[in-house]
Amino acid sequence: MSDLETRIAQARGDAPADIVLKGGRIFDLMTGELLTGDVAICGDRIAGVFDTYAGKREIDVSGQILVPGFIDTHLHIESSLVTPFEFDRCVTPRGVTTAICDPHEIANVIGLDGIRYFQAASERTLLDIRVQLSSCVPSTHMETAGAELLADDLAQVMGHPSAIGLAEFMNYPGVIHRDPEAMKKLRLFEDAHIDGHCPQLSGRGLNAYIAAGIRTEHEATTVEEAREKLRKGMRVLIREGSVSKDLHALHPLLTHLTSAYMCLCTDDRNPLDIAEAGHLDHMIRELIALGCPPLAVYRAASLSGAEAFGLKDRGMIAPSKRADIVVIDSLEGCNASMVFAGGVEVTDAAFAARDILPPVARNSVQAPRVKADSFRTGGNHEQTDVIGIIEGKIITEHLTETVPIVDGDKRPDPDRDLTRITVIGRHGKNGNIASGFVKGFGMQAGAIASTVCHDHHNIACVGVDYDDMALAANRLGEIEGGFVVVHQGKVLAELALPVAGLMSLEPFEQVHAQLIELRAAARSLGVTLEEPFLQLAFLALPVIPALKITDRGMVDVNKFEIIS
Repeated sequence: MSDLETRIAQARGDAPADIVLKGGRIFDLMTGELLTGDVAICGDRIAGVFDTYAGKREIDVSGQILVPGFIDTHLHIESSLVTPFEFDRCVTPRGVTTAICDPHEIANVIGLDGIRYFQAASERTLLDIRVQLSSCVPSTHMETAGAELLADDLAQVMGHPSAIGLAEFMNYPGVIHRDPEAMKKLRLFEDAHIDGHCPQLSGRGLNAYIAAGIRTEHEATTVEEAREKLRKGMRVLIREGSVSKDLHALHPLLTHLTSAYMCLCTDDRNPLDIAEAGHLDHMIRELIALGCPPLAVYRAASLSGAEAFGLKDRGMIAPSKRADIVVIDSLEGCNASMVFAGGVEVTDAAFAARDILPPVARNSVQAPRVKADSFRTGGNHEQTDVIGIIEGKIITEHLTETVPIVDGDKRPDPDRDLTRITVIGRHGKNGNIASGFVKGFGMQAGAIASTVCHDHHNIACVGVDYDDMALAANRLGEIEGGFVVVHQGKVLAELALPVAGLMSLEPFEQVHAQLIELRAAARSLGVTLEEPFLQLAFLALPVIPALKITDRGMVDVNKFEIIS
């Protein structure tokens, strides 16, 4: 931290600044002007702007533009498939200097120890990781997670310096119908930020949800939905993840008028998409290319997020603000050549100097071994509920198909794109196995299995061959979790995720390379989805309409009940 008197002296020019960025143009998020002048940095803070300064270290940024560091206002770092330290190395050089994360993925596997791991990691990364406390572990009563966190549990991890408030409250029926435990959690965070999650909720139901003190929301998928939420006082977070892609749908709403109340987030984005397209920098480029005003876009990427989450110390290049600065080629290009996070230049040496925590949650896959017969599913009626994938969305359709019963089994039918989907409990709590059908993979052969299975993170498996499905599911236990693609009794590709069955111990570059192999292997089975692995993961999340599956069976999300 910079000393107050020292910072004032450096701002006035009575003492040389620690670092001075000279010759660039500063993008002023108040007026939209590009203004010339030096930026003086004192410790972790900005001391002075729009003037000429001398510094102990002076850096020439002539011909470049300086913008505030980007704030990802809602994400699950676990979905990047790497540890917080590798995520830091992956996105901070792209200009992301603050990440407001919800560690409910790892918390669903190991409980409070997962939250504590992220809190400890936040003390060691260049990226400022703000750790929200996970509100819904598990997300509903219709799944088996590895842990359950009640209000009394969350009280034990409150007060950490990384804290802002309560993470996305996914159990919106619990809020609306005043579930006692939901009320206890909301009261615990009455004076803090409470993040929302209420897809397709409107009218009086939305009023009731917001009346609980919930301030932000990232599940809007249409302009109409987002506009109602804005009108009712919510901050809307535009999301562009690896599966949930809402930027194109919502961009018409991002204007100079609304930008103070709209932010950017990724929610769930993996290293393959980050490497091929980018992170928040990708969102900025895309929004400007779609015609959004650059001032509105850069506000949403930084200042608006800071204001929405009460981070008054960042979001502008201005005196006293945190020295989170991104040096870019142009507003439209948003290609970072230099990044400062809290006054520290983001370099390989700075990453190497971090104190890396040892991994946690090893050997977390405690699933029963399965056989081909484990994937049979019968029934008395040929009319069958089928999950309908909507590519680029985590919402699904609730379809009905006629599936013949042959020898007591409703079998997959590749010709009709009817793929078996099975969820297998992997937390050692029961032997639950539930099967159903999904339409939209295009799979013609083989199987895919994963322990990334929101949010309970049991094993999710899709396939058209039961023997391959059994091999894929059992292989996950051998590699401590991850992704597996199988065809004709052979593992074609795999990615081990031994940290809680969610995160790799390898560098993000290696994870990126393995994801390319996995995607190619999936396509060899006939899979047509661009991102089949995370799309599969969200088919098990029973708080997103309309039809999902957990280890307890098919879930009608609109009715909030398991289909018997």
